[in-house]
Amino acid sequence: MNNDPELNGKYLGSISEDFVVVADTLKEASYQIRKRGFSDFPIFAVSKIDLPIGQLLVGKMELATHWNYHASFLDEFVQREIVGEDMEEDFKSSYKDPDEFCCLFVVDDDFTNFVYIPYPED
Repeated sequence: MNNDPELNGKYLGSISEDFVVVADTLKEASYQIRKRGFSDFPIFAVSKIDLPIGQLLVGKMELATHWNYHASFLDEFVQREIVGEDMEEDFKSSYKDPDEFCCLFVVDDDFTNFVYIPYPED
């Protein structure tokens, strides 16, 4: 999967607006996923509808956000064949530093892709 910058722009506003609200929660969840040994590659599935991926971390009604946020990690994405086994190493090599960037898997009607958003600086 490749990020299409034109499509990313369409979602940038609502995702960025939400990210200000959920960034600390996602950063802490990313840290806990790594610290507890679940995975070195946390992924947060983001959608406006319920998804069968990961565990719901923040619901859009809970914090009045546009999107739901599910905590997951690379192994689940490989098991569900969202990331093919043949692409797992490519994914790992392109994965950005999880202390600095949040890996989002955005799912919407006409856009499904991975997007990295930098965490706000403290």
